Amino acid sequence: MPFFERYLTAWVGLCILAGTALGHWFPDAFARLGSVEVAKINLPVAVLVWLMIVPMLMKVDFGAMRQVSRHWRGIGVTLFINWAVKPFSMALLGWIFLRHVFIDWLPADQVDSYMAGLILLAAAPCTAMVFVWSHLCRGNANFTLSQVALNDAIMVVAFAPLVALLLGLSSIVVPWDTLALSVGLYILVPVAVAALLRRWLLAHGGPKRLGAVLAMLAPVSLLALLAMLVLLFGFQGKQIVEQPLVIAILAVPILIQVYFNSGLAYLLNRRFGVAHEIAGPSALIGASNFFELAVATAVGLFGVQSGAALATVVGVLIEVPVMLSVVMIVNRTRSWYDIGARQGA
Repeated sequence: MPFFERYLTAWVGLCILAGTALGHWFPDAFARLGSVEVAKINLPVAVLVWLMIVPMLMKVDFGAMRQVSRHWRGIGVTLFINWAVKPFSMALLGWIFLRHVFIDWLPADQVDSYMAGLILLAAAPCTAMVFVWSHLCRGNANFTLSQVALNDAIMVVAFAPLVALLLGLSSIVVPWDTLALSVGLYILVPVAVAALLRRWLLAHGGPKRLGAVLAMLAPVSLLALLAMLVLLFGFQGKQIVEQPLVIAILAVPILIQVYFNSGLAYLLNRRFGVAHEIAGPSALIGASNFFELAVATAVGLFGVQSGAALATVVGVLIEVPVMLSVVMIVNRTRSWYDIGARQGA
């Protein structure tokens, strides 16, 4: 693994600290950046998401998409985790820890809002970041793209009812313009741009030119990820510094659900004899969250200073370093996984 990727955990930690400190020291500057939005979608974040995933999508041969049907078991496992396990396990963990174990350490008027943030986080399957995780675990790029696109199609119709069910608020109003624009900005536009760029490069220089451009763009995705972390933590820097105990409490259910869901998906894929290049991204998609959408929806529903918005940002704080640890586990257990997958097949 290249030097920069090898120490990605350290860079992530430094960016989280930098974003939090800058947000605490310069709240007005980040407030102005936070106001640059359309339908509650923050445009600086959207640009960074494009920079993060377009170079990776350019590696995908979209003509090979018809072969993805061979991986129906991996897709089935991921869908099961994303829609039948993760939202409900998060609601259960939130109920256990926020309403019972840590109830005396939380502000009573914010518990419902914190719960809402956790549920919004778990009800939104990962879209952009998973391309980074899949790349790091040497996952099948076509499978990853197909699975993410399928999740987004389901999310359009299932996100609002699922959130309403878990919050127990039949009158909840989810900003559909925000949801639709998120899917367009974070999936449709990057896929279209990447496909057109790939086709143009192949037509004007062939595979050699495409390879040279991809090599030049390789650092762009990870740099965009780090810049986005600085931005997101800058938005919540003041609250994070002033409420460290709340941050720690919110981290507990998020941490448990990431390891639980990724482990369950990984083991199910192994049991069903799924190839490791499919099981890796399947486990990572099953555990990670579309935090850009969760943050935007929390802000739209409850406000930028709400407990729900804070909980979704804590999700980013926990998810990035923890998902890197999951990537490490997936990579280091490949030999063990392949033995069990052959026996399960």
